[in-house]
Amino acid sequence: MKILVINSGSSSIKYRLFGMEDCATHASGLLERIGEANGRLTHHVHGGAGEYRPWVQERAVPDHRQGLAWIGEVMRASRVLQGLGELYAIGHRVVHGGETFKAPALVTDQVIEGIRRAAALAPLHNPANLLGIEVAREFAPEVPQVAVFDTAFHQTMPARAFLYALPYELYEGLGVRRYGFHGTSHHYVAKEAARFQGRPLESLDLITLHLGNGASAAAIRRGQSVDTSMGLTPLEGLVMGTRSGDLDPAIPFFLAQRTGKSLAEVEKLLNEASGLKGLCGRNDMREVLGLAEAGDPNGRLAAEVFCYRVRKYIGAYLAVLGRLDALVFTGGIGENSPAIRARCCEGLAGLGILVDPDRNEAAADGPCEIQPAGAAVQVLVIPTNEELEIARQTLEIIAG
Repeated sequence: MKILVINSGSSSIKYRLFGMEDCATHASGLLERIGEANGRLTHHVHGGAGEYRPWVQERAVPDHRQGLAWIGEVMRASRVLQGLGELYAIGHRVVHGGETFKAPALVTDQVIEGIRRAAALAPLHNPANLLGIEVAREFAPEVPQVAVFDTAFHQTMPARAFLYALPYELYEGLGVRRYGFHGTSHHYVAKEAARFQGRPLESLDLITLHLGNGASAAAIRRGQSVDTSMGLTPLEGLVMGTRSGDLDPAIPFFLAQRTGKSLAEVEKLLNEASGLKGLCGRNDMREVLGLAEAGDPNGRLAAEVFCYRVRKYIGAYLAVLGRLDALVFTGGIGENSPAIRARCCEGLAGLGILVDPDRNEAAADGPCEIQPAGAAVQVLVIPTNEELEIARQTLEIIAG
């Protein structure tokens, strides 16, 4: 029996197939360029002895229905799934659950309607997520399906953390509030931190940093999110690859007035041409650090701004929590850049947060600690695995 995890985008389908008993990966892949003449499917088979074979094919994929059918064909051809009867459940990533969904939900017509209503808060993501659910239900009507929401983990935030200082009727009528994202990742690494420490998650106070092209921080008190850096949308908070993060709310209006850009054009600028890319022309942190090492002043400045913003949030969330057991780095940058981890923790010794240079440089796959012996706060590097967390939550809902 197996669990299939699907992350459906507007022109892509990312998937991973797990064994139900141990949640080991059997296969994974990415279908890109749906709706184009040259759709591309990259499919990997994961063997018990570490085998990892890529299958790469191209052909026209007019829509998600034909895309999911193609994925099924490749799974059967690679012998990782002989038929839909082998599936115990299908888990779906859904970006936004609004205030309706505070936990994963077994997909029903009512749940689908709730996801559709939340699309007003995530118009670029929820319709695509929902399309994946509807197509999967069409193909596998007898297989239970579960929606796992990026926002659900943060629904434990108190009102003082999620409300903006705007007229209250905007919250009541339009749902304008902080929702937060990356919740599946923050929840996963928080549980892994507890497992690493051999302590119940409910006994720990954590700050988790998901640092990648999209980046966010979360304050977690005794297993529950009490604050997070992303807001109504993923634009707020930390500096990201192409997103600005926090800025003066008057800036969009100033830019519209002074440049003649429409608000839609300004929104695109803040989401797609800002952040690291806006500061130095590169959105990949590896390239940014390469520029800095080569003496490029903008590359050096972009890295400094990125790390400074992270440090500010660490300090703010330590004030929110009042104490801290561990600081957790995850995400593509958090897991793979010793230089950024070290710079994010510079000057925090007075808060009990230090990084041992040798441990930091040696950090490899798997959870590991990088603070010096005797430090008051544990500093951890934990690889995230959002698909595995979706599979686990799907299993819990179905089995429960």
